[in-house]
Amino acid sequence: MKLFVEGWRFISQSYAVVNQFQLLELLKRSHVELFHREMPYLQDWKPTTGLLSLDEEMALRNIPKPPKFGKADALLRMQMPFDFTPSPEATQTYIFGLTEYGKIHNAMLEAMNVSHLRKVHGDTNTVIITSSEWSRQGFIASGAEPSRVVVVPLGVDPKRCRPLPKEERLALRRKLGIDDYFVFLNVSSLHPRKGIRPLLKAFSQVVDRYPDARLILKGTTSLYDSRKHIFDAFNEVLTEAERERVIPRLSYVGKDLSFEEVIRLHQAADVYISPYLAEGFNLPVLESIACGNPVICTAGGPTDDFTRSNFALSVASEPMWLEISNEPRLILHPDLDALVAAMERSIEDSAFRQQASDAGVAFVEQNYTWSKAVDRLLGVFSSSMNSFADVAPVKIDDLAERDF
Repeated sequence: MKLFVEGWRFISQSYAVVNQFQLLELLKRSHVELFHREMPYLQDWKPTTGLLSLDEEMALRNIPKPPKFGKADALLRMQMPFDFTPSPEATQTYIFGLTEYGKIHNAMLEAMNVSHLRKVHGDTNTVIITSSEWSRQGFIASGAEPSRVVVVPLGVDPKRCRPLPKEERLALRRKLGIDDYFVFLNVSSLHPRKGIRPLLKAFSQVVDRYPDARLILKGTTSLYDSRKHIFDAFNEVLTEAERERVIPRLSYVGKDLSFEEVIRLHQAADVYISPYLAEGFNLPVLESIACGNPVICTAGGPTDDFTRSNFALSVASEPMWLEISNEPRLILHPDLDALVAAMERSIEDSAFRQQASDAGVAFVEQNYTWSKAVDRLLGVFSSSMNSFADVAPVKIDDLAERDF
């Protein structure tokens, strides 16, 4: 199979992360002839070296560009804004994309220079590859043709994302200065949709009863100005007394870290926590499960696909449409009392933590490695190329008007 990929590399943005790990796995497949075209970043982001090992970065840099007059079996686009235009360079075109808010929001449509997804997807045979059922339903609600929206879950590298032996973990925690504490971890942009407000509010209540609890927030100042999101949350949801409890027990890491360094945070933590409002997949949750951590996350969203009750505590949530950026968007509102209860149980129930470590690691290894993800991806390429090669695209005029 000849495969052209267009996308981002060498930044810690989520599409680039997925692209890089997929490319590294694809390079192992002898039957795949792989090419990559670097695409402009969505914003004024700067490429960063050292996110991966020297050998991995060299392997990525050595992927050749698509030949000028060659034709691929498949072309996969791994960037935003989404481009549904069939590529003349390939037999079949695919885009990777995520929806977080129950639909493609207006800012994305404007960036695509279209008014509605129904026409741009309906008038082509382009296949959308997304990573969760939640995200798939968001594309469909936005007007995508359901038969051409396919779920391919993301994965982890089990050699990288793994529990540390007990003595190594204790040494790491001593090095980080957290060996005497119970540590919650969140790795994200810390944007409001990531749940930073309910997380800080719940943590302020938990530390009132468990003063040895600590919270590590890993953001990305260079891409998302994560520090500002924390200050905004402090000012909007915490009282002065709550701030006084939280601030001494909170650590913020905003600088760019290598993937190995981020994984060490997972390996050192006691629990991973993500009371998100809107997500497309939430890869750090999966990475932390693979590192042996119990996880606490919002129920009803994309993490339902890959969490189970023997290693995850789900926080009940209420779906609601809120006016955000002058349009209604669907969010999941996690119940604060349920979030506090889950955090307190994770502290008190050592038997659950041990069970979660064993069960979660085994579950991820069996179902959610990058090797399995790429197997599924290549399966989609094979099946959809056969399915759509001789099928004329549906025209928008052929469809009856429907409300979404």
